[in-house]
Amino acid sequence: MVNLTETAISEVRKFIEAENAGPEAGLRIRVVPGGCSGFSYSMQIEDGPRPGDEILNNEGLKVFVDTFSRQYLEGVQVDYVNSVMGSGFTFSNPNSTGSCGCGSSFSV
Repeated sequence: MVNLTETAISEVRKFIEAENAGPEAGLRIRVVPGGCSGFSYSMQIEDGPRPGDEILNNEGLKVFVDTFSRQYLEGVQVDYVNSVMGSGFTFSNPNSTGSCGCGSSFSV
């Protein structure tokens, strides 16, 4: 479903270590209504899954996805980019039919 690159996994692990999260901690990836194109992505470190979450394993990194978000995250690749223009996580979504100029929201 959601695939994180090695670079993204490495960066997420740094965040988990910085938060001194426990052994059940992982990354929650969500799609939330909003943004100028209709939907936007949300990522946060959480101590564990919530009831109903799908728990994915990306090279030992737990990724939590809720039922609503799952339908929009099929085939998405998450990467971490570090460039002169800045650094951050990027999403490549094959299901997206458009995005806004700033790249922070998408439509399906």
